[in-house]
Amino acid sequence: MKYRKLGRTGIKVSEISLGSWLTYGNSTENDTAASTIETAYELGINSFDTANVYARGEAEKVVGEALGKYPRESFVLATKVFGQMGDGPNDKGLSRKHIIEQLHASLKRLKMDYVDIYYCHRYDPETPIDETLRTIDDLVRQGKVLYVGVSEWTAQQIQLGLGTADKYLLDRIVVNQPAYNMLNRKIESEIIPFSEANGISQIVFSPLAQGVLTGKYKSRENLPEGSRATDPKANRFMDSVLQDDVLQKVAKLEEVANSLDISVSQLALAWVLRQPNVASALIGATRPEQVEENVKASGITLTEETTERIEAILA
Repeated sequence: MKYRKLGRTGIKVSEISLGSWLTYGNSTENDTAASTIETAYELGINSFDTANVYARGEAEKVVGEALGKYPRESFVLATKVFGQMGDGPNDKGLSRKHIIEQLHASLKRLKMDYVDIYYCHRYDPETPIDETLRTIDDLVRQGKVLYVGVSEWTAQQIQLGLGTADKYLLDRIVVNQPAYNMLNRKIESEIIPFSEANGISQIVFSPLAQGVLTGKYKSRENLPEGSRATDPKANRFMDSVLQDDVLQKVAKLEEVANSLDISVSQLALAWVLRQPNVASALIGATRPEQVEENVKASGITLTEETTERIEAILA
């Protein structure tokens, strides 16, 4: 496993991270989730990601239980705040009240004293950004949060966040978590250039496009039994990528992968990691074998010829 620096900080994260969206505490049995996390740790993954809204806190419990057996200093743990966690008017967003209450609830579920990264899961237009960042800065000063992150913010929103932090001498944003894969390259135009100039790394989610870039989906008519596409809780996120033209591209990418003697998923992960600004690719494995395959993408360097072949296919 290779490791990369996280933004302008002094810590390093594994090139492959393990997440828990749509999996742990939800569609994956807890014992299987625990063994998957254990396999990831044993293979050198030190970066683990969850969120309070994943299965309404159940994912945090699974992740915290599995990681609790390891020395706290040996892994980097992230969780998030923003999403709806109750029926009340203050049970969502990035207000001071919601952030503080949710961090304490997350720490209780995780059975941890602190989280390494605390993400603002979305931008909150209803809360002044100085209120949000000052609250997280207070948590940093208390030692309950080590680094500030955002997820799915625009370049303009991140710029506003940095300006606000500098104005009030608050802890700066050092990591962003956007979607990024061969089929979704929106961050290349603004987010990556801006982040590179301001000491912010990307830890990207959905690097395998909800599993489409694993090559297991050959057609829309014959979906593999037990796959995410057949799970009613997860397949609503796949409509935009599980298309005939996309599957044709994946078939061509499989030819490229075969020529390199690697899997399509390893090719897709290596392609994401070709970006120096990407510190880690966040996978959503549901079985230990998936982790074992995906970690092999760490350290793979794609030649210029290979990247040109890929670009031709994606175009």
